[in-house]
Amino acid sequence: MHPRSSLSEAQRVAAVALFEAGLAKDAAAARLGVNASAVGRLYSRWRLRGAGALVTKRTRRAFSYETKLEIARRYVAGETALGLAAEFDLSSPQLVTAWARSLRDGGAEALRPRPKGRAPAVPDDPDAEVSELTRLRRENERLRAEVAYLGKLRALREHERR
Repeated sequence: MHPRSSLSEAQRVAAVALFEAGLAKDAAAARLGVNASAVGRLYSRWRLRGAGALVTKRTRRAFSYETKLEIARRYVAGETALGLAAEFDLSSPQLVTAWARSLRDGGAEALRPRPKGRAPAVPDDPDAEVSELTRLRRENERLRAEVAYLGKLRALREHERR
């Protein structure tokens, strides 16, 4: 069973049996008395894999740029998302539509893999050394702030003593 599914194993088996008997997702959900969106996700997988929809498929597979580009171009050319998902053994037809949307919106470069995580912080000019004058000015500014803080602290203590 899918770890985040709201359907029990028995409900999933019963839903697949109803699909094979000719019922659509909404009718199967009503007959079982369960959430229609969970049955809808199962119905999409059943249309793609048949009874194999009950077997949890590994997610988070990585696809090469060339594969994504080919699938997206074929979808834009008129092939169905369901047919392409079955041909390339994708987990869902929504992958095909998402890749096609990226291709239309951002071009072929939008399908290229991007590095994971936060981008490294880049200083303004990594080659320039901080000059001695700049370093001394920063230190002077820090020391002035420290003296001002200590002066206010001393004044506050004097006021409390009175």
